[in-house]
Amino acid sequence: MIILLGAFIVLASVAGGFTMSGGNIGNLLHVSELLIIGGAGLGAMIIMAPRKILTDLLKQVLSSFRGSPYGRAAYEELFKALYELFMLGRRNGMVALEEHMLAPQTSSIFQRYPGFLQNQPAVEFVCSGLRPIIDGRIKPDQLRHLLAVELERMEEEAHAPVSVLTRTADALPGFGIVAAVLGIVITMQAIAGPIETIGMKVGAALVGTFLGIFLAYGFLAPLAVNLEFLNTTRLAFFRCITECVAGFATGVAPLMAIEFGRRSLSPDLCPTADELEALLKTLSAPAKK
Repeated sequence: MIILLGAFIVLASVAGGFTMSGGNIGNLLHVSELLIIGGAGLGAMIIMAPRKILTDLLKQVLSSFRGSPYGRAAYEELFKALYELFMLGRRNGMVALEEHMLAPQTSSIFQRYPGFLQNQPAVEFVCSGLRPIIDGRIKPDQLRHLLAVELERMEEEAHAPVSVLTRTADALPGFGIVAAVLGIVITMQAIAGPIETIGMKVGAALVGTFLGIFLAYGFLAPLAVNLEFLNTTRLAFFRCITECVAGFATGVAPLMAIEFGRRSLSPDLCPTADELEALLKTLSAPAKK
């Protein structure tokens, strides 16, 4: 919704200013120029990126219209779910967590937090972090490095589609010039015609340059920045999980492990220590198998 509002403001500002200056908004609507610029931009994206990156880019763009799902409510559910898991592991031993890690969709703990359970990548990240400790495959102090490697891979995967979109935005002004040059070529073919026809064709050619610059800096470049911010909020969520899980693996108390994650948050998302304690006190008695 915010993106659509911003796009409307951009369009309204340009169209309003153009109209107030005496222009006819219809003079900016040239399908041929849009076809050249849009087609060339799409073709360049297909050339520069593999199919997976393009698919990820489409998913990120669609998700950007919904906004970031990692608000305060998402962190509250995360803290509650992790606290229950940690309390179960502390009281009954790490082996008690095995059934929850192997089948999170049917876990009695995860099912109490449907918002978190629907975030399949986050649930898998929690499970993949705790499984090696449950199985005894690594030492607790090695878990943080293991999760850091996974976070680095996630960051690279998230940045690749944004990089493609940014490079496409950088190329659009050049494609706008290409459209303008083609328009001038067409104008030269009609140079002996009426002055009105020549003026119309020159104007159409200049619209190509305008559209290339306008689409690049008015839409694609801001959209790329928006995707960067959304990816940052997503990675912050997974870093919070890393701090909590790695802290618990080293043997700290469940509440303190959650505190590690709380302190990694930005001020607008971070509950105070008292708020966190009150939040976790609302839970029922420690979960049983």
